[in-house]
Amino acid sequence: MIPGQSMAVAAVAVSPNGHAPRCEHLDGLAQTGPQSDDCQDCQSRKDHNDPRASLVVCLTCGWVACSDASPKQHARAHYEETDHPVAAGFAPGSAWRWCYVHQRLV
Repeated sequence: MIPGQSMAVAAVAVSPNGHAPRCEHLDGLAQTGPQSDDCQDCQSRKDHNDPRASLVVCLTCGWVACSDASPKQHARAHYEETDHPVAAGFAPGSAWRWCYVHQRLV
């Protein structure tokens, strides 16, 4: 570097998940609340979701489903059916967000 010149440092956009890269799929999402308090697919099929599996909520439409950690993976099925890209942790205070398109935390 030449003396007297400064080096520009690019700011990195940080997501609500700490150091995870920012995801453009979060942009433009309308504020929506959860449509239920349990996995809607498990309820409609009279299945029982695994009590150890966490629930996620679709940030596009508010659909609540069991996570990919459950045997039935209803959240992934919802994404594959609707192309709604981002789901968030359903637990109160959760900042966890997953982009199905990028297959990473956002």
